[in-house]
Parts: sequence; C-alpha cells; structure tokens
Amino acid sequence: MAEAGGTPVSQQDRREEIRQEVLASGFVRIEELATKHGVSGMTIHRDLDVLEQQGWLRKVRGGATSTPTALLETSVRARIADAAEEKACIAEHAARLVSPGQVVALDDSTSALAVAERLPALAPLTVVTNFLSVINLLSGEPGLHLIGLGGDYQPSYDAFLGLHTATTARTLRSDVLFMSTTAVVGGHCLHRSQETVQVKRALMETAGKRVLLLDHSKFDRRAVHELAPLTEFDLVVVDAGTPAARLDELRSAGVALEVAER
Repeated sequence: MAEAGGTPVSQQDRREEIRQEVLASGFVRIEELATKHGVSGMTIHRDLDVLEQQGWLRKVRGGATSTPTALLETSVRARIADAAEEKACIAEHAARLVSPGQVVALDDSTSALAVAERLPALAPLTVVTNFLSVINLLSGEPGLHLIGLGGDYQPSYDAFLGLHTATTARTLRSDVLFMSTTAVVGGHCLHRSQETVQVKRALMETAGKRVLLLDHSKFDRRAVHELAPLTEFDLVVVDAGTPAARLDELRSAGVALEVAER
C-alpha cells in the first residue's frame, strides 16, 4: 500500500496519520483522506471504523469528527490538568511505598508523573519509564539513575510505545510499578491504545509490586482494549471522591484498595 506520492506505508501508520489529522483539525472528509493516502474510499471507511471503535473519533456523513475524550487523551497538558488535585493526593499517598535504593517503574500516565514529582526527595533511586515527560522532569536530578525505555515515539502520548519498548521493559526488574489506565469497567482496566497496553503489560510482568493509581473519573469512562483485572494489582489507590458504593463493590471483588485522603 502506498501514499499518493508512491511511498509505501503500513496500515497501522496510515491509521495513526488519520488519527492525528482528525485530532488536529476536528473534522476530516473521506474523499480527501482517500486522495491524500492513495487508497480507496472503502479502505478509509474501514480505517475510520477501527479508530471509532477505539474511541478516537466519531464517524459522520462523509467523514469523521474528533471526540472530546480523545482530545483529552492526546493532550498531555490537558491530562495533567484533569483531576489534578485528586492525582496529587493519590501520588502523595502512593509515594509512601517507595524506599531509598529501590527500582521504581512509571508508565506514561499523568498519575505516574505526579508520583515522579515526589521521587527526588526519596533518592537514591533507579527510575524506569517510557514517558518522556517523566524523563524530562527527572533528568539531572541528583541521586536518581534514570532508565528510559526507547522505541517508537508517539507524540500524542509523549511516550515510547510498541513492541521494541515492551521487549526492553521485560529485560528490567523493578521493585514497584506505579501506573494508571484510561477507564475501569466491570472490575477491569481498559485503554484506547493497544500499543500502550503492550508496554503496560510488560512493565507489570517484571514488577515486584504493582500499584494502580485511579482518580474517580476513571470509573465513568470507556475504552476498547483490556489491560488487566483490578485483582492483578497488589494495591489500587483511589481518591476520596470515589463513591462509597464503588469502594464496597471493589473490596467485595477482592481488590486490595486504599483511599488517599486529603
């Protein structure tokens, strides 16, 4: 398959380009996409169907529009601002689990970024992450040995994702992993990006202790790719805004739960 100029591209690369175009412009036309990418209108329809299923866009007559939740997901600045107080409270609570000398793994979530902000005070530590925002934050901090997981850089997440990143993650062992997810439905963590799930799973496989950070908004969202059941985590930390009925439901399901109080 090739772009209009004759340069071969993979189906995955074309869909990522279409996703970026929708997010950048807010609306794309099927005819224009087909011409630009040198494929048929039916191929674009299939691409949009997949991206819609993943929650990145909504198909409309003649094209597709971006969704508010997708725009939120792709903007690191917006993600940091979303539930900022809750994330800070959760991070303060979670950071108590860190001891000097440990290897701490952080995923590409802004919840983990909030934990990263508290790590310099707990040095010496080794920090493993695929999140460029964490790397930039901690670079040069005394007492921190920083290991960045390389791979395919995805600007929408400001992170390195994909097979190479996951493979590298599996070669490293951490004492504790702090991570989050897009949504929680029926006691299971879900995410919009399969490439992100791939890396998160790899980090989970090699962590001595898995800690999931969940502000209460995660329970009101939806996504398509399953990451793991909540019971696979050694600890789930939620904020005080999580409804009591939700807490009872999780504890009844066997989830190890702690509530971060302000």
